[in-house]
Amino acid sequence: MPGNKAKGSKAERELYDLFVKNNFRAVRVAGSGMMENTACDLIAGKASADGKQKYAIEAKSSKAPVKYITKEQIESFVVFSEIFGLTPVIALRFNREGWLFINPSQLRDSGKNWAIKLEEAKIIGKKFGQFFHADNFNNSDSNIQE
Repeated sequence: MPGNKAKGSKAERELYDLFVKNNFRAVRVAGSGMMENTACDLIAGKASADGKQKYAIEAKSSKAPVKYITKEQIESFVVFSEIFGLTPVIALRFNREGWLFINPSQLRDSGKNWAIKLEEAKIIGKKFGQFFHADNFNNSDSNIQE
C-alpha cells in the first residue's frame, strides 16, 4: 500500500491525465506541498474567448469520510492563485467516489482547519464535466470526459 506522499502523487497524476484528456494544458507543480512557495498541485488552462479558463488546483484525496485542510494551506493557496490570476479549485477524491471539484470558499470552518465531509462534497461538489463545462466558458468543446 502506498504511503501518503506516494498516494498524493498518484492522485495528482490521475488528475493531470483527466485535464489532458479534456484538452486542457496542465502541469504538475514540482515540490507541491513540500516547499514554501509551491501552494498548489497543478496549474491547468484552456484557450477561451474571455481567457478565464486558468486554474490553480489543490488535489486532496482521503479514505476517511472527512477531509481536513489547514487554514494556513488554504490561505497560501488562494493568495498564490490571486498572484498569478488563476481561479483556485479544490479537487477532492474520497475512496471509490471519483473526483469532485469545489471552490475553497465552500469549505467549512472547523476551528483550526477547513473541512469538508464526503456527504457535503457529494452535494456541493461537481464532477469534472459540470465544473469545467465548456458552456460555462463560451467554448464549443463538447467532448468532456470524466
